[in-house]
Amino acid sequence: MTSILLTLQFIFAAVLTVVVLLQKSSSIGLGAYSGSNESVFGAKGPAGFLTKLTFTLAVLFIVNTLALGYFYNKAKKGSIVEEMKKEKVIPSVPVTKKTETTKTPVAPTAPKETK
Repeated sequence: MTSILLTLQFIFAAVLTVVVLLQKSSSIGLGAYSGSNESVFGAKGPAGFLTKLTFTLAVLFIVNTLALGYFYNKAKKGSIVEEMKKEKVIPSVPVTKKTETTKTPVAPTAPKETK
């Protein structure tokens, strides 16, 4: 079920993006390339139709997002913190064996001059 909803989410996102870009703005946007004919959408042009389509797609996108969240949470049924409490995982510090203590290296000295 979630795979179908996830696929629909991608489709809604892509179509919603295209519909928003097709709407008329101060700079024509992608509407100039669509070759839209105003007679197809009525006397007012595509503005009313695209606005209604954008609103409908936005509502479907939000409903689908809520449904995805519900089904994902229903399938999980718990949180990671609860699982950690059940396991009582205590991080351990690696124990190293104490070996011979190393002496601090001595800086080399200059050779003594002979006369």
